[in-house]
Amino acid sequence: MLTLASLIVLYPMLWVVSLAFSGQQSLTLVRLPEDAGIARQLMALVPLPEQWSLANFRAVLSEQPFLQWLGNSLVVAIATTVVGLSLSCTAAYAFSRFRFAGRQRGMLLFLISQMFPAMLMLIPLYVIVVQWLGLGNSWLGLILVYSITALPFCVWMLKGYFDTLPYEIEESALLDGASHWTIFTRIILPLARPAIAVTGLFAFMTAWNEFILASIFMDDESLYTVPVGLRFFVSDYASEWGYFAAGSILVSLPVMLLFLSLQRFLVSGLAAGAVKG
Repeated sequence: MLTLASLIVLYPMLWVVSLAFSGQQSLTLVRLPEDAGIARQLMALVPLPEQWSLANFRAVLSEQPFLQWLGNSLVVAIATTVVGLSLSCTAAYAFSRFRFAGRQRGMLLFLISQMFPAMLMLIPLYVIVVQWLGLGNSWLGLILVYSITALPFCVWMLKGYFDTLPYEIEESALLDGASHWTIFTRIILPLARPAIAVTGLFAFMTAWNEFILASIFMDDESLYTVPVGLRFFVSDYASEWGYFAAGSILVSLPVMLLFLSLQRFLVSGLAAGAVKG
C-alpha cells in the first residue's frame, strides 16, 4: 500500500519534470504508431520525453518576466514571515504566560477561524484592504492579508511550545532584576528556535504558494507574484505547458532549500508545539 501511495504521489511530479525537460509545449510526449501493441501503449503511460532539453528553462528565465515575479514573491514572502513571526511570537507569549480578561475567548476565536475555508474571508478582506485602507494592488496590502491569514496557526503553534518551557527559568530571571521584555528576547526566543522555525516556514509557504488572493488584489503585471504569473502560461489564449512546468520546478527550489536548512528544527518544533496547553 505504501508503494502504491508513493507511485500515485510521484506520477504527477514525473509529468511535471518530463514536460519541463522536453523542450516542447505539448502535453503529448510520446507519439505512438497506429499499430502499437499493448506493451508499447503501457510504456507510453510513463511520461518520458523523447529528447531531454533545457530550452524551457532558458526561455522562462530569459524571454519571460519570471525573475521579476520571483523577486516579487521573495519580497512578499519574507515580509510576511517577519511580520507574522513578530506578531505571533508576542501574542503567543502573552497567551501562554499572562492571565488577562478575554484570554480564553481570544484563543478560542483563533481556533474557530481555522475551521472555515479561507475563501469565506475573501470579500471582507477585499472590502477592508482595498476599499477602506486603499491598499489594493500593493505589496503592503498583500503582506497584511497573508500575515493575518497565517497568524492564528502561528499563535497556536508557538503558544503550545511556550507552555512546555519551565516557568522557573523566568522566575529566576525576574529575581535577578530582568524585565519581561528582556526575558522574552534573551531567554524565551532562543529556547523557542525550533517552534519559530516551523511557524516561520509555514508563514513563508503561505505567502509563497498562494494564488487566489494575489490574483484578486494585484492588477499590475510588474507586481505579480510567481503563482499569478505562471497562470498566463496556460490560459484560454496560450497553452505553454513546458514553460509552466519549468517555472513550477524553479519556484519550488527556494522552499526546498528553506526546508532542508530548517529540517533539524522541524521535528522537535512540530512535536512540542502540538502539546496540549
